[in-house]
Amino acid sequence: MNPSCARCKKIVYPTEKVNCLDKFWHKACFSCEVCKMTLNMKNYKGYDKKPYCNAHYPKSSFTAVADTPENLRLKKQSKLQSQVQYKEDFEKSKGKGFSAVANTPELERIKKNQELVSNIKYHEEFERSKGTSAAVGERKNSNGGPQHNVQHDMHRGYQQHQPDPEPQTQAYTPPAAPCAPPPSAGKRFRAVYDYAAADDDEISFQDGDLIVDVQQIDEGWMYGTVERTGDTGMLPANYVEAM
Repeated sequence: MNPSCARCKKIVYPTEKVNCLDKFWHKACFSCEVCKMTLNMKNYKGYDKKPYCNAHYPKSSFTAVADTPENLRLKKQSKLQSQVQYKEDFEKSKGKGFSAVANTPELERIKKNQELVSNIKYHEEFERSKGTSAAVGERKNSNGGPQHNVQHDMHRGYQQHQPDPEPQTQAYTPPAAPCAPPPSAGKRFRAVYDYAAADDDEISFQDGDLIVDVQQIDEGWMYGTVERTGDTGMLPANYVEAM
């Protein structure tokens, strides 16, 4: 028995039968549901067991979810759970500290510039303190000057009232031998960085230079001689290492 057409409901004979979408169609009835354009097995698109052309094929779209009381409650509960989880993760990571930063060439350059700036500032403070000490010494000398002059005048007046002593022959005293230079401290250091002098009382050196006769001035500065150049002066302590 011949089936009926899914569109016109008439009998479909084998010569004009199209079997598609679990239904039987006449070739002329197999058309788009919207524009009625005749379709074939190559250009049709099925949706809900109905044929459509490419232009009128239904596109699925998402519907907006209404803010019902239940949805609002679930949304609020999810937000609270995320805040609790964030707080737990934060508490766990508090005691772990920070990871070490890699010593990249840019960081090394910035570090060296900061050290140079700090050395220059220290040198300025050192020169300023030297000038303050000299001013205090001059003030003390000026305060002690009159007393010295008075004592000198009193001593000279006393000598004027005394009779002239008889001339005495002084015994010949050979001149004292010249004092030997103080022994060198003997401390030797090796430069681990290049350094350019920032002032006249400093010395310049290169990485690997030997610094001899080194004397510690304070925690940040030393005094010594570069063996390669023979220059003597101040140098930063963090640019050298003991041999």
